[in-house]
This record gives sequence, C-alpha cells and structure tokens, in this order.
Amino acid sequence: MHNEKLRFLQHPYGVNRIDKELQVSFVSKSEDCGIVLYDKNSGKEIKKIPFPREQKIGNVFYMNVNDVNAHEISYLFYEDGKLVVDKYAKAYMVDNEFGVLKEAEVYKAVLTDDEYDWEDDCFPCLSYDESVVYGMHIRGFTKHSSSGVKGKGTFAGVVEKIPYLKDLGVTTVELQPIYEFNEKPAMQKSIQSQQMLLEKSKLNYWGYKEAYYYAPKQAYSYNADATVECKDMIKAFHKNHMEVIMQVYFMNDMPVGDIIQVLKFWHIEYHVDGFHLIGDIHQIKEVVKDAFLSECKLWYQQFPVNELYVNHEKPKYRRLATYNDGYMYDMRRFLKGDEGMLYEVMKHMRINPATNGVINYITNYYGFTLADLVSYDRKYNEANGEDNKDGVDYNFSWNCGVEGSTRKKQILALRGKQMRNAMTLLMLSQGTPFIFMGDEFGNSQKGNNNPYCQDNEITWLNWKDINKNQEFYTFVKELILFRKCTGVFHLPKECMIMDYKSYGSPDISYHGSEAWKPSWEHYSRHIGFMLCGDYAIGCEGVYYYVAVNMHWEEHEFALPKLPKKKKWRKLLVTSNNAYSDSDSTENAIDTVYTIEKRSIVVFIGE
Repeated sequence: MHNEKLRFLQHPYGVNRIDKELQVSFVSKSEDCGIVLYDKNSGKEIKKIPFPREQKIGNVFYMNVNDVNAHEISYLFYEDGKLVVDKYAKAYMVDNEFGVLKEAEVYKAVLTDDEYDWEDDCFPCLSYDESVVYGMHIRGFTKHSSSGVKGKGTFAGVVEKIPYLKDLGVTTVELQPIYEFNEKPAMQKSIQSQQMLLEKSKLNYWGYKEAYYYAPKQAYSYNADATVECKDMIKAFHKNHMEVIMQVYFMNDMPVGDIIQVLKFWHIEYHVDGFHLIGDIHQIKEVVKDAFLSECKLWYQQFPVNELYVNHEKPKYRRLATYNDGYMYDMRRFLKGDEGMLYEVMKHMRINPATNGVINYITNYYGFTLADLVSYDRKYNEANGEDNKDGVDYNFSWNCGVEGSTRKKQILALRGKQMRNAMTLLMLSQGTPFIFMGDEFGNSQKGNNNPYCQDNEITWLNWKDINKNQEFYTFVKELILFRKCTGVFHLPKECMIMDYKSYGSPDISYHGSEAWKPSWEHYSRHIGFMLCGDYAIGCEGVYYYVAVNMHWEEHEFALPKLPKKKKWRKLLVTSNNAYSDSDSTENAIDTVYTIEKRSIVVFIGE
C-alpha cells in the first residue's frame, strides 16, 4: 500500500497508465464515487468500479485497475449517481467537426499513447529583441478555401503554412486557445412570459471559457489523434527555429496550484515555449517562481518586477514580457492625429526594460483589424446578435473620410498610407512587435470588432487578399527584414538618451524643425529621432533618422549635421509605398527636409 501511495503522488489526478495497470484518482467529498469503463467502438458500458473507501488521501480517492486494454476503452467518473467528466484527461471522444452541439456529459475520456518521438527537438529560446510575433487562431488561419492547404483549419494546416510565416519574417507564433473547450455549449433554460423556453447558446469560437486544459482540441486536428498532430506542429516550428506561445485563459477563482500544473504539463509534455496568461491571476509571483517554469516564457498584463527582481537585479534569461493595451491605444490616437500624444508615443517606442520584454501591438484578435482601423469610425457587430452592444465603443479608429468600403482612389491611398505608418511605427519600436494574422495583407472583418462567435468568412483569412494588396504585403515583409538587419531598431537594452559610451552622439536623440530641439507641446504631431549605429552590432559608423509627421499639414525637419563626409539619404518613405535606393546620389539630403502630411521617412547617414 505504501508503494501504491508513492506512485499515486507522482500522477495525482485522472487516469494514467503505469506499466500494464491504470492508476485512477478522483477528487470527491462523497464516498459514492468511482469510474465507468466503456467500449470505445460500440460505446457500451463494460464495467462500473467503485473506489475503495479506505483508499483516499484527503478528498482524493485512488485505486489501480488491472486487466483492461487501454486502447479499447473510454471512461467517465461517477459521483452520487451522476456521470462526471475527467477534467484531467489528455484526450476525449469528441468529433473533429467544429461547432456541433456537445453536451458536457458525453465528453468521454480516452487514454493516449505516451510514446512520441520528439527526435532532436529543442527550445529555440529566442531573445525578445530578435523576435517578431504573429498571432493566430488555428481554425481561422487556414479554414478559408483560398488557404490552399490540405488540412484546412487544423494543426496540420498551420504546418503547411510555416514556409509562408518564415518567409514573412516571423520568429514566434502566439496561438489562441488550442486546448479542448466546448465551442457549442448545451441548450440552456430561461424563463420568458411564464414559459420555459430553450435558447441556443452562441458559438464559442475563441475559447475563452472554462475548458479541459490537458487535451489539445480535437476539432483542430485533421487526423484522428489531436495529441500527435499538435506535437507534430510544435516540432515543425522548432525545426524552423521558431517558437510557440500558447494563450491560456484561467477563470478568476482557479487556484494558482492548478494554473501551474497546466503550464508545466504543456511545457514538458508538448514542448510549448511559453504562455500568454489571460485572466486575473492573483498570485502571479508564484507562477513566475515555479522551478519547472524557470526557462519558460510568460506573458501577462503586468508583473511585479520590483518584487521579483530586488536591488536592480537582472535576470540571466529575460523570459517575462508585459502584454497590455497601452501601446495599442496611444499609437492609434497618434495615427489619427489626436493631440497630446507625442511624448507617450516616443516613450512607448523606446521602452525595453532589463527585467522583462514588452509585446507591442496596434491590433490584436479583439478590436479592429489594421485594415478596418483605417476604414471604420464605429463598430458593426450586428452579426453577433447583441444589437451591436458588444465590443468596445472607443476604438480610436479613423475611416479616412468615408465609412466602410469605397472605390475613391484618394481615400484608398490615404488608408494605405496610414496602414504603412502603423506598421512602420510598430517595427521601429524597441519592444517586440506583434502582428495579428492577415494584417500583413489587409485582412478585413467588415467592421466587426468582437467576432468571438463568428466561425465564417468574417474570421477566416481570405488568402486572395495577398494578391489584392500585394504592394502592402511586400512593404510589410521588407519592413520586417529591415528591422531584423538593422540592430539599432531592436537593441538588447533600453536607450538612455545619453552618449554613455563617448561616441560623440547619444544612443537616441530627438529633433524637430530645428536639430536637437524637439517640440513637445501638446499640439505638436511631428518629431524626428536619431539613432547612433555605434550602439548596435553591425551598424557601426551609421546613423538613422526617423522623421514622423502625423499632422494633416506638411512640416520641415532639420536633420542633425553628420560627422566627417557622411551624408543623409532617404531609405524608407511611407507616402509612396516604397523603399528608396540609399546608394543613389539623387537621394542625398541637405540639412532640411519637408515631410508630407501623415507620413514617415527614414534616413540613413553614412
């Protein structure tokens, strides 16, 4: 009995295969509990086995079950005569079809094959300054017929698109929930006009509800076994030196011990590189301090870094990253021309703490897509069935003069420029840039800023838009490459606005209509900043000047005088969707340059 308890403590919950036995455990305050075994093929009950009353530790019952073929059974627990789903199961007998009605009690669990050949898989452990993040919904990414993949809307479909992501310049993917959740909850009862009516619950497309955390979602699998296909996907990313960050939504009342257990499982069993934690986690410090997660990336809305790293201590591996909407909303307001934003925007573009990374984004899975951000002044969520009352009302968007779709060339040109401005600000910020799927080629959700219940062409990427918006897609792709190849735009430490290495120029400096004299007044909407390449490996002796004008009027910028015989040349211009030839003598700039309204120009001094 003593050895049996020791084995149980190693695998405390659910059903696990130990040698040729099944180790079974279940949390219950009732003594009328046990397990029901079913034939996996026919669904018929095989046997019902009660837990021995004497075999329990606290409220956890345990026992071993022999003479069972693990490959041929499914099971449910029972308690006081009611069937109970094993929430710790690693797989369930659910349909591969997404969006069908699933009653909770039919989630029969099945045992998985513990053996998987990870080959020589290892964690890439990329630094935040080297990373470019791409957010995606597994189904929406490839479900559309235009995706051109075999396994549409599945883990396998994502694998088919890895060459596309790598070519774009992505290093890290952030996945919306990939664990098992009920996307079509059971019918619920409500009382209306003294009658009991059945109301069909809305589709849970995103998965931000209580879930079955230990099993990959079967409806995201092209093949019969989601556990293998999910591991295949992560292994494929790692083979391409790319990371996988998994979103995990936790209910507010979930114990921190259970949270840690879920993260450890996916990190160890599925080789997930890190997690974006969503929800109000009251003991986030305990999650960070867990020894098993010490090299695992964790993203959260805010970490108590002063408590985690006392006396200005710096972590050996910067694995934490803050993930909040401050950057997004300030950048949106600046793009549309709001006053009083200049100082905050420049601060956002500079922030790069020694203790943690910063994930920067202008759009995400919630809110407008980038194309919709410049096409709609208000949301259009009528399709969600809530009288357009759901979703945030204040998007800080601007339709550029016409609401929604238009054929007016002047409006379309302005929208294109605003999209290039947004991507340029994002990629030239010192934190880690995040792009949500499809923004790189102008994906639209037709003004829906909260498509949580939409499993259709609103949320499915239309890959034909790459051809439709080829110029913008090429611009984004080249912009990502420019960021990667230019070290001053992804420095490993935060700029100090000082010449702390005596190079003759600060690491970053700010300018305006006069060199070295920026205008920080609340009405100012234009500024220039210069980065000294000597502070970055591979950029020695080179200077970069970024002129940003989000005003509806053009402005003159005075570029700082360069040392020796160096000259300023245009490198990137957002007003005409193009990169300039920096080697051309025709692009040589004097000390003063006029920047078009609502435009960004990047200069190189060499």
